[in-house]
Amino acid sequence: VAAGGFGVPPESAAAAADGTPPLAHGAVVIASITSCTNTSHPDLMLGAALLARKARARGLQVAPGVKTSFAPGSRVVTRYLERAGLLADLAALGFDVAAYGCATCIGNSGPLPPAVESAVREQNLVVAAVLSGNRNFEGRIHALTRANYLCSPLLVVAYALAGNVRRDLTREPLGHDAQGQPVLLADIWPTPAELAAARQAALRAADYPEAYDPAAQANPIWDALPNPDGALFPWEPDSTYIREPPFFSDLPAEPAPGTDFDGLRVLGFFGDFVTTDHISPAGQIAAGSPAAASLQAQGPAPPPFNSYGSRRGNHEVMLRGTFANIRLRNRLADREGGWTRLAPGGEELPIYEAAQRQAATHTPLLILAGKMYGAGSSRDWAAKGTALLGVKVVLAESFERIHRSNLVEMGVLPLAFAEGQTADTLGLTGFETYRVTGLSEPYVPRRAAQVSARNADGREICFEALIRIDTPLEWNIYRHGGLLPYVLRKFEE
Repeated sequence: VAAGGFGVPPESAAAAADGTPPLAHGAVVIASITSCTNTSHPDLMLGAALLARKARARGLQVAPGVKTSFAPGSRVVTRYLERAGLLADLAALGFDVAAYGCATCIGNSGPLPPAVESAVREQNLVVAAVLSGNRNFEGRIHALTRANYLCSPLLVVAYALAGNVRRDLTREPLGHDAQGQPVLLADIWPTPAELAAARQAALRAADYPEAYDPAAQANPIWDALPNPDGALFPWEPDSTYIREPPFFSDLPAEPAPGTDFDGLRVLGFFGDFVTTDHISPAGQIAAGSPAAASLQAQGPAPPPFNSYGSRRGNHEVMLRGTFANIRLRNRLADREGGWTRLAPGGEELPIYEAAQRQAATHTPLLILAGKMYGAGSSRDWAAKGTALLGVKVVLAESFERIHRSNLVEMGVLPLAFAEGQTADTLGLTGFETYRVTGLSEPYVPRRAAQVSARNADGREICFEALIRIDTPLEWNIYRHGGLLPYVLRKFEE
């Protein structure tokens, strides 16, 4: 954990570098072998289990305070680890099979022990998660783990034993054996011969058809659920998991003519590299959040409220979690997280509540951003939630290509500052009222729109911004209000 990278004073980080209880900066609080690319190669899984076996043989245990889990990507993994006699070694170190499917990468790590959560909050500690996943964006793994590292399953086990990511595992011991002798990672790393022997004992091609053929028998609990008849899904208006989204509500037969925007207010003013994982809801639904309040109003059980991923079919939950990442930095607000200031007036509110107040007065919304807006991996709800909050325009220095396209497909206009211009060079504060004109003109690739920003004192800042609707098809989709209305109208032709 680099002190500069997390705002930890060097003397504080150095003093707490050994990771011994009580918790220190760099302490590993989550260690997860989780289901994705890194668990698809048998050598990695067998290697992690062999390392666990050799660690047990030397008397090593997972460090106190580490929450361990094992969510293989396939039931076949469990079969071949059992056949090799290695599954028990992982379980003995706390890596019991928790599930098959998306886990820690999407924030399904569950709560930390209360004592650990209290220590992290009270001491403002930068603690870590190590996972064999493929995504570690801010606030995604767990709200309290600011340092999240992707590594192989073997290193997940190793760092769980070491207990702190500040340990240099090439030189420092993972722990000590019963005789007090240091145990280095090199001492318990599986040899090629050990891996080959485990592979020979474990792998059997027949495991795959036996586990998944026929697929209909793979999940009898799911198969036993009632299956409603009819061609249309029977929406349940009181469901807290699957609700009918409003994408087709009051949809006219023909798209409205292209119109300009006037009276836009800024919902968020962000810097560089705001990712779709900052924008899109992910992880556990925090008590006290707008999403939690919505669920409590519908009467489900009290906290925990499950995850955004589990409720992604409920747009009421998801739009309340859009721009709610605890690490999001909105320049309009004084605190980190999903907050903004409502203009005019300057009241600080959760972004969702501010959007609702602006919707009540039919005020369209705008996002200001820096470079590479929308980089990241959480694709669909980053654009859906933005549109449902009432955002009509995103004005950024540059866009990640897929998110730019997704914004268009949700009927949100992406605009790019001209080369050399930024919100700062133009003197924008985010508290202006914006007008965007030139949108009713015929489509020309990469033409400019005219933007004006009027301050409270009446001073106006005028500039041109590039319309990032890059193809005639995208322009047609945008003109229809997004991809969903476009496709529906095509079906009705």
